[in-house]
Amino acid sequence: MADFVVVGGGTAGCVVARGLLDRTDGTVLLLEAGDHDTNPAIHDPLRMHELWDSPQDWGLRTVPQRDAGDRVLHLPRGRVLGGSHALNAMIHVRGNPADYDGWGQPGWSWADVEPLFRRIESGPLRILREYTADPVQDAIVESAQRAGIPYNPDYNDGDQTGVSHMQFTIADNKRLTTSRAYLGPVLSHPRLTVVTGAHVRRLLFSGTRCTGVEWTTGTTSHRAEATEVILSAGAIGSPHLLLRSGIGPAPDLAGPVVADLPEVGNNLQDHWLVPTIFTTDREVTHTPGLPHAQTHLFWHSRPGLPGPDLQPLHFSVPLYEPWMSGPANGFSLMAGLIRPRSTGRVSLAPDGGLLIDPRVLSEPSDVDALVEAVALCREVGHGLVGGGAGEWGAVERYPGRVELRDYVRRSVVTYHHQAGTCAMGTVVGPDLRVHGVTGLRVADASIMPEVVSGNTNTPTVMIAEKAVDLMTTQPT
Repeated sequence: MADFVVVGGGTAGCVVARGLLDRTDGTVLLLEAGDHDTNPAIHDPLRMHELWDSPQDWGLRTVPQRDAGDRVLHLPRGRVLGGSHALNAMIHVRGNPADYDGWGQPGWSWADVEPLFRRIESGPLRILREYTADPVQDAIVESAQRAGIPYNPDYNDGDQTGVSHMQFTIADNKRLTTSRAYLGPVLSHPRLTVVTGAHVRRLLFSGTRCTGVEWTTGTTSHRAEATEVILSAGAIGSPHLLLRSGIGPAPDLAGPVVADLPEVGNNLQDHWLVPTIFTTDREVTHTPGLPHAQTHLFWHSRPGLPGPDLQPLHFSVPLYEPWMSGPANGFSLMAGLIRPRSTGRVSLAPDGGLLIDPRVLSEPSDVDALVEAVALCREVGHGLVGGGAGEWGAVERYPGRVELRDYVRRSVVTYHHQAGTCAMGTVVGPDLRVHGVTGLRVADASIMPEVVSGNTNTPTVMIAEKAVDLMTTQPT
């Protein structure tokens, strides 16, 4: 028996567990399917790409994507304490104020959540803002300015527009996950139990009240009762567990229906990237303690938009897809779409497993926007032939002389920002309680009605902080 059971020890779950320890007298059971973060590659910002399809990655795959060359896309998701924060690029982005105002949910406007971001930034999650970037990164920033994009010294101050040096969740040259920052200092707390290798199979109910969870470690089954259960398993894991537990669209549920909620698993959103790759005859050097991505820009694909819909990321390495080839010395300007119109679905497979269909590029406007993003990246990349940052001799390797719409469909990849599958308004309320049941809340990126404009990690931390506020002022 525990007062609180938190399912998922990732970005949100670690924050929720710490907050409940700090602000209640209750006992907390945290269940994580992965292990502790002992892989050295997790902590070295330069080794991020080694973690994909590693034991710390769920290695999720989509169904074939009709509008992306019928390809099966890899969706890296963390299976380790720290979750996807242990796999990502460590980029600290609040999102655009219009995102939160656009959600239309009481208590979730920009005026409501901005103080939470300030709490995060002044609390355990230290933010790295001052550093010396790779020389090629400074050259990219200069080239973007010559292309007419203004320099923005702080894209988190409410105005995202422009080219910027990134802010990072890095401390002392190491990745700073919420597991390290929030959970690490309290691992020995007498009211906290952390179970790793815990695969949660279903939620337990008495009528429509969630009374606990059932999980396995190896071949052994376990159960725990709880006063309140908090799902923080992410935009893929949280709807999957709801569906397995009888909460979702009734015709799609394999077992008894606890609550008929048609929108569970729907509204799957993500951000999308298309590689624009340059090689150079000047050696690209890398700064220890920083990831390969150090600058980015926020821009508009067309006039009249309420905020930026593009966020190209700049990497100091050539990020070739498996079908590509080229020299190891170069850089990538990853054309990024952060306001996609395409939405997909997470559903149950006949065996109880997952079917993930993001329906990437199913809306033609998303292709249009990415074509504009690629064109912008090409302009910036070609600007590195010369300029104030020195001679780079940049040569475009990809896309090269191809039809851009075809190239976008052939090369689009995830930006690792799945969201929206347990959205506020349709699946949970503004208090994050699941509709139709009691004793159950969701606190992770799945509750976003629309994915925010930018990296989703820090907004997920904000959601977790907000969840603790709600649980300690509005108990179940």
